[in-house]
Amino acid sequence: MEGPSTAGDSHKITVRSSVIESFGACGLSGLRIDKEELKQKLMMPRYLRLAIRDCIRLQDPTAGESHFRSRNADDYGNVEPPETPMVVFINRRSGGRLGSVLKERLQYLMGDEQVFDLIDVKPHEFVKYGLGCLETLAGLGDSCAKECRKRLRVMVAGGDGTVGWVLGCLTELHREGRLPVPPVGVVPLGTGNDLSRSFGWGGSFPYAWKSAIKRSLHRAGTGQICRLDSWRVSLSMPDGIALKAPYSLKPTEELTLDEDLEVEGKLPENVNYHEGVFYNYFSIGMDAQVAYGFHHLRNEKPYLANGPIANKIIYSGYGCTQGWFFTPCTSDPSLRGLNNILRIHVKKVNCSDWEKVTVPSSVRSIVAMNLHSYGSGRNPWGKPKPEYLEKRQFVEAHVDDGLLEIFGLKQGWHASFVMFELISAKHIAQAAAVRLELIGGEWKNAYMQMDGEPWKQPLDKNLSTILEIKREPYQSYMIRGE
Repeated sequence: MEGPSTAGDSHKITVRSSVIESFGACGLSGLRIDKEELKQKLMMPRYLRLAIRDCIRLQDPTAGESHFRSRNADDYGNVEPPETPMVVFINRRSGGRLGSVLKERLQYLMGDEQVFDLIDVKPHEFVKYGLGCLETLAGLGDSCAKECRKRLRVMVAGGDGTVGWVLGCLTELHREGRLPVPPVGVVPLGTGNDLSRSFGWGGSFPYAWKSAIKRSLHRAGTGQICRLDSWRVSLSMPDGIALKAPYSLKPTEELTLDEDLEVEGKLPENVNYHEGVFYNYFSIGMDAQVAYGFHHLRNEKPYLANGPIANKIIYSGYGCTQGWFFTPCTSDPSLRGLNNILRIHVKKVNCSDWEKVTVPSSVRSIVAMNLHSYGSGRNPWGKPKPEYLEKRQFVEAHVDDGLLEIFGLKQGWHASFVMFELISAKHIAQAAAVRLELIGGEWKNAYMQMDGEPWKQPLDKNLSTILEIKREPYQSYMIRGE
């Protein structure tokens, strides 16, 4: 058994720029949901909720056995499995600081024990101890726990980074052989919310959120389950570099990088390794630098970034002040492009050989994209015509086809025209694997980001930093919200 059943697995999801912009567009705006009926469909029996709570608190998947032994006591009530048991992870720091009131509403609809504040309970703790509790009780003969584990669905209230965090932890179930893997739906609380847009959950936190939340929870229990590729980033850099990595990028002892490809620079004798996973995009260049500046401001002065509109204004301001739109006249234009520090090799579809790709001198940002929803719902790749796809040896893009679309953005004016969908971005390649080699030269740093989590990557003047992107062997599961 590989995962939850997916009626219509053969159906390919093509993400276009006409994405859904709000919860009301999910096809549920006229649907009235009775909260008591909703609770019956979502809430697990009380003994299971308490068992999961104790297992997570004590970090022991067997800590809930006492509740199982007493499950037939009168004070526990119904012990039948609900139609669609569900848990919600909420990032209270997202959504313009409205996460706290949303958390209270979710607890009212689902019970305290099925709503997890990510400040208190991390997704990997739920996977290890919460799901471990259900699996332990199922092993003791608890049919209710067994059915809840089988039917479980997950909602994530947060931005793309939060959704990716939860997806990454759930994917570990594949490696451990603990199937099925619960599918995930989204309550969009971030700035871009591109994952949410791509699967029909909307792009913003609605004003009429109380009724919208009920409709979203109802839809999460009935929505179609779809597959989603995930991509592993493997970073190898010279030892001694002080890297402040984002949460999505973890240090590791060793990596297996492809050694068949010669490097143009010099490999260091001693290296540090990091790994991470993304679901939407990886980028390097000015767009990541702007995101990096915004994130630092939000952490230092959170009162300034108190909603999606304010966030976008700040983003635009950083785009101007950091030289994407207006580069100082004293700067040598030939030194601005990523081709000064970057070499790219790709593996094309059904091909095992690496092929070098030219980096245009005008390109200042390069993006490797899976979902084709970038920068709050835009599709920089565009909608290439069949004859163009054939000429470039490209194929139509899908979220589960094992391919990344790689494109470039020039100065900020070019990026603006791309975002307004007046033109397409600079098509560079379509690839099943990507290898980047960076040599600093005159550059001390490069800026990178994965699914909205940016970082500053220090570079050595002479030694190569290697970054590889390859598809993970296991796909994630998303719930469609439309």
